[in-house]
Amino acid sequence: MKALDRNNFLGLTDKSHCDYANCSVIIQQLPYEYTSSYLPGSSKGPAAIVKASEFVETYDEEIDADITEKIGIGTLVPASFNDKVNEEAVNFIANETSELLSDNKFVVSLGAEHTVTFGIVKAFAKKYRNLTVLQIDAHSDLRFSYHDNIYSHASVMARIHEMGLTICQAGIRAQSREEADLIKKADNIHTFYAHQIRQNPLWMEELIAPMSNDVYITIDADGFDPSVIPAVGTAEPNGLFWGETLELLKMVCKERNVVGFDVVECAPVEGSILSEYTLAKLIYKLIGYRFS
Repeated sequence: MKALDRNNFLGLTDKSHCDYANCSVIIQQLPYEYTSSYLPGSSKGPAAIVKASEFVETYDEEIDADITEKIGIGTLVPASFNDKVNEEAVNFIANETSELLSDNKFVVSLGAEHTVTFGIVKAFAKKYRNLTVLQIDAHSDLRFSYHDNIYSHASVMARIHEMGLTICQAGIRAQSREEADLIKKADNIHTFYAHQIRQNPLWMEELIAPMSNDVYITIDADGFDPSVIPAVGTAEPNGLFWGETLELLKMVCKERNVVGFDVVECAPVEGSILSEYTLAKLIYKLIGYRFS
C-alpha cells in the first residue's frame, strides 16, 4: 500500500474520497530538480500546488458536478530521490509510476523539472502501446542534450521522440535551430507554434487529428502566458491563456482517451499564490473533463 500525504489534494479528509484503495485518481508528487537552467525552485512546486488546492472549490460550475462525489482522489507523499539523478532518477520514476498503473490508478503527476516526464512516459508507454504525448509548453525541449546532459529538462521530449511516440506540441515559442530542424524532418512531431495559434481558428482540431486514441498530456507551467502563470523558471511572452487552454483540454478529453497527465515547472514565488492556485484549479478541471 502506498503512503499517502496527510496534506491531500483539495484538502480531502473523508477516506472514502482519498484513501488509496478507494481512489481512482492518484496525485504523484515528484520534486526532482537537478538540471534547472535559469531560475531554480521547481522542487517546491508540487507541495505548493497541493497546499493551494485546499482552496479550490470541488463543485465545478462548468460541468455542474462535484467530481469528488464520483471518484476518489488520493495524494502520495512526495517521492524521495536521495542521490538519484539523471538515468537513475528517470528509472526510479518509471518504476514508481508503473506500480500505480498496475493498481489501475489514473495517475496525475506533479513534477519539479520537466525531466520527470520521461520516466512517467516510459511507464505509460509499456501499458499503452500506441501512445501520443500532448505537450503544452513554451519550449520544444527537443535538444539532443543541454549543458552536456541528455537527461536535461531541455531534452525531455528528445528522449520521448527516440521512443517513437507521436508528439503533439502546443504553444511553442522558444527553441534552438536544432529543435526547429528536427520538427521539420520528423513525421511523428506535430507542432503548433504560439504565433500559428493566433492565426488559425482550427488549430485545435488540426492538433488533435494526428493523435492516436490513447493520449498522455504533459503541461509545462510556462506554456501559459506569464500573465496567467508567472512563477516559472523560464518565462516566455505570448503564451496560452486560460480559456483557450481549457477548450483544448476539454476537446482532447472528448475525442480521445486521456490516460494520465502531469504538470511541471512551477517555481513558487514568495508572497504570491497565483501560479500554484491556478495550476491546482487546472488539475481539478482536467480531472473533471476526464471523468465527467
